[in-house]
Amino acid sequence: MRFLVDECTGPKVARWLVGEGHEVYSVFDEARGADDHTLLAKAFAEDWILITNDKDFGEMVYRERHPHHGIIFLRLTDDRAHNKIEVLRQLLENYADKLPDHFVVATETRVRFARA
Repeated sequence: MRFLVDECTGPKVARWLVGEGHEVYSVFDEARGADDHTLLAKAFAEDWILITNDKDFGEMVYRERHPHHGIIFLRLTDDRAHNKIEVLRQLLENYADKLPDHFVVATETRVRFARA
């Protein structure tokens, strides 16, 4: 799969995804400081699924109606890299086919899918 990993999600998550065989654009490594609108436009134009823990993307999708090809919003109580990776591992293992074109909210205990 193709993932654009937001800067706030971190380089360890991006490296883990690469190690799992995914194509990854790491904002931390490639476009540090880029604004959210630019990132969402890039993700849409280049067919990336955006992974973030920045709730502003929800507002951009639902209030401002920005198009996307999939967003994974990590809403975690433990924001450390190893926890993000574990939540993503479970998400990919159980729901990979449902990620494209959905806004996904993932916590440590729950996954919610919404079309937007």
